[in-house]
Amino acid sequence: MATVVKTIPQPVVPRMAPREDLNPFRIAQIQFDMAAEYLKLDPGLRQILRTPKRVMEVSIPVKLDNGQVKVFTGFRVQHNVARGPAKGGLRYHPNVTLDEVKALAAWMTWKTATVNLPYGGAKGGVVCDPKRMSKGELERMTRRYATEIQPIIGPEVDIPAPDVYTDAQTMAWIMDTYAMTVGRASPGVVTGKPVSIGGSEGRSDATGRGCLYVVEEACKVKKISLRGATVAIQGYGNVGSAVARLFAEKKAKIVAISDSTFWFPRRLKTSSRCTTPTKSRPRSWPRLPTGPPRRTPTKCSPARACLSCRIFSPTPVASLSVISSGRRICRDSSGRFRKSTRSSST
Repeated sequence: MATVVKTIPQPVVPRMAPREDLNPFRIAQIQFDMAAEYLKLDPGLRQILRTPKRVMEVSIPVKLDNGQVKVFTGFRVQHNVARGPAKGGLRYHPNVTLDEVKALAAWMTWKTATVNLPYGGAKGGVVCDPKRMSKGELERMTRRYATEIQPIIGPEVDIPAPDVYTDAQTMAWIMDTYAMTVGRASPGVVTGKPVSIGGSEGRSDATGRGCLYVVEEACKVKKISLRGATVAIQGYGNVGSAVARLFAEKKAKIVAISDSTFWFPRRLKTSSRCTTPTKSRPRSWPRLPTGPPRRTPTKCSPARACLSCRIFSPTPVASLSVISSGRRICRDSSGRFRKSTRSSST
């Protein structure tokens, strides 16, 4: 008697996330599913790699300058440590969510594996608004956060790094707090710390330089000369400020710079000398030939705020650079850049 073997239907892997589904972790999982399907990964291995190894949520009570106590929420996610210690940044932002941190930790796993570095993927975040906090409040919050996650971090376990609204000073606080806890100096517990205490030269520009390399390769594909190309940069934090300076060094023309509080809507005659202002040194802005930045208008007509550019580099919380094919980059009513459907010469 013949045996009929039933075929088990395979799940359909979506090609992209639905428009309504902007959950970063869901997007990361869809990306992984697409890659896993292409590589024909074992179903069990897929389940392991789709799920974070460890997720920690902590409460961070902080005494503010006015004497009140406020409790912040912090996260640390270790996605995978099969290849080595977990590695990933720490961000301070009011819109940080657990799903965002889980997605970023997963992407760190893929990034370190892609370039064959002996690290796993991790990410951390604290829900706060660093723009409204004093340096003392940030220090107290950082040190308490480091104390709370201390059981799962260390040079051979999990190594934090700077990210959105965190910098070398933040890493120095974490390093010092960890050293006090374990009773010995431990410079390997973080990366991105000041050079004077063991940090690496060029670390502050590393991410921006990587963006430059990607754009240079994209320009080769598109047959665009970076020298003289018009560039608009959204976001002027750790990455955006470095990107502006590096593009200027390559003789590109910076036509606009913006972040959440200001924007330059006119062409900037920038050079490597005058593209070094930072948000922490607002007095340095007048060094730009166009004068100090102006606040983003609350009601900004896209028709008034359109500009032509060849390369658009969004460097806010998360984005990537795009090469514009003769289209106009506009600012909508919320002050964000968008690509217009109208064509324009570049």
